[in-house]
Amino acid sequence: MPTTSFPTDATAWPDFLATTVDARLDHARALVARLKDGAPRTTVEVLDLWNDADVAIGTASSAAHLLAEVHPDADLRVAAEERAQAAEDLVTERGLDHELWQVLAATDPDGLEPGALRVRDRVLRDFRRAGVDRSAEDRDRLRALAQRCTELGLEFSRNIRDDVRSIRVRTEQLDGLPDDFRAEHAPDEDGLVTLTTEYPDLLPVRTYATDPAVRLALTREHQLIGWPANEPILAELLRLRAERATLLGYPDWPTYDAEVKMIGSGSAIADLVERLDGLTAEHAAHDVDVMLARYRQDVPDATAVTAADNLYYDQIIKNEQYDVDFREVREYFRYEAVKPGVLDVVSRLFGIVLERVDVPTWHEDVEVYDVTDAGRAIGRVYLDMHPRPGKFNHAAQFPLVPGIAGRSLPEGTLVCNFPTGLMEHDDVLTFFHELGHLVHEVLGGNQPWAMFSGVATEWDFVEAPSQLLEEWGWDAGVLGSFATNADGEPIPAALVERMRRGDAFGRGAWTRRQLNYTALSYGLHADPPADLATYTADVDARFGPYTPIPETHQYAGFGHLDGYGSAYYTYLWSLVIAKDLRTAFTDGLMDPVVGRRYRDAILAPGGSADAAELVERFLGRPSSFDAFEAWLAEGTV
Repeated sequence: MPTTSFPTDATAWPDFLATTVDARLDHARALVARLKDGAPRTTVEVLDLWNDADVAIGTASSAAHLLAEVHPDADLRVAAEERAQAAEDLVTERGLDHELWQVLAATDPDGLEPGALRVRDRVLRDFRRAGVDRSAEDRDRLRALAQRCTELGLEFSRNIRDDVRSIRVRTEQLDGLPDDFRAEHAPDEDGLVTLTTEYPDLLPVRTYATDPAVRLALTREHQLIGWPANEPILAELLRLRAERATLLGYPDWPTYDAEVKMIGSGSAIADLVERLDGLTAEHAAHDVDVMLARYRQDVPDATAVTAADNLYYDQIIKNEQYDVDFREVREYFRYEAVKPGVLDVVSRLFGIVLERVDVPTWHEDVEVYDVTDAGRAIGRVYLDMHPRPGKFNHAAQFPLVPGIAGRSLPEGTLVCNFPTGLMEHDDVLTFFHELGHLVHEVLGGNQPWAMFSGVATEWDFVEAPSQLLEEWGWDAGVLGSFATNADGEPIPAALVERMRRGDAFGRGAWTRRQLNYTALSYGLHADPPADLATYTADVDARFGPYTPIPETHQYAGFGHLDGYGSAYYTYLWSLVIAKDLRTAFTDGLMDPVVGRRYRDAILAPGGSADAAELVERFLGRPSSFDAFEAWLAEGTV
């Protein structure tokens, strides 16, 4: 059965942190002490104790990080953040423990089964990368750097999470927005409507508002999230990461970080940027030229397309040239129907059942499902799907409990910010995407070793299963199974086909925008600049498809600079793989045979084998760029 039991009484949450987080961290410390007690142990016994410590630290850290992002009580979030820091500090201490390293290094690899041998190799590799073999002075500095980087990362994320901005507009400035949106945004006593930078407001305004001043004002506020507070934090974080890499013998942070990823090296990231630059430049220029031409029909002297204009003119062009009316499309995506529909699709595809259970959670909006396979419990998932003050304001999957074969079932949490009523089709795609992570967490969570449980592959592969699952959000048969309008009529297959054709437009600009983020993520870390704003402007000028909005500081709200660091390239790297994985579903996306083979080959192994090996097992060959390049080219045919 699932191991997490949340409090029923709001006053019991501090005790929950003490028993769930503090006690597990204490247990992990005790296990580390046992490993160093000098008692004779076999290699397997040593690795088992290490694994037990991994489980304790992982469970404590996951609970702390989740509650720091989602708990409604601000004081509890602060307390959880402190525990998250403590968990990261323990990981740092363990990695720099010279005596502990000697215990692991003295183990004999002969005769180990492949999983145990892989664990031993990874543990020794991680010790080296932590700097355990450096001088005592260097180890002290590395410890301080790691602890400070954790503090900075938590503060960086907190400033983004808590910085919800808003504008106030007159009711007539809501022209173009759907009726249901207008109905949900009544004017205040001054006759003004408040629009926030939360996604249920931001995306509809950027997509539908006919008033360019409203689009610009809200987009500008969104691109100022985290600023100015995060300016010095990011600068220090970049500087300390660079120092840490240098102390460890690497030329820069990307080289250090990429060593354990599929891509292999920092220079390979730079090569990927150059390759994608060549592949996307012409496609993106075509898209922006079409947008600008349409923009000039409304504003004859328009000279550029900005992020305040691109979504609006994207939907205008798709309406006029592809007969796709976004207002009509959203009528088919009511959250109350989308949620069970998407869950059912995933259940049928992977042969699992999600059963709603009534258990305590951190907020009344959270829904909990037990996951079974042929009647056998295999995990538990939590769905926290709507925005509220103080909550993580993007979309992500947060692990909660690592699945360990015969010991604990995997538990994960889907944290999103969807509207409670009508959704955009992009919201539906996001639902599929994040659910892809959650399914990976559960189906990959039956491993004997904690370090390979769930979404534990190389970090630059983790997005591929999620990006692949987005494909189901474009399938007429799949959407027709749950997407219905207020009269109960399913979304017409002809409309979905027009949506698919229309989606090809803008693909080059979208990919170019992802490349822009990739280049920024890499460049900031490869050579941390003295002036973040100037450097970002230079990267935008080279790679950005749209003209930047003046006096904004989007890097301050670029949350991936904490968690992903220099590895934002992961999204495009994984997309190349995802498009290749899609080619295996030749007989339809709901083919149960291929779905099961994909589950067994890609998801179920977790991190027990290298990602390239998993992909080759499934495809029967190494991954290639061919499918990605064909997908990209569709936009200019």
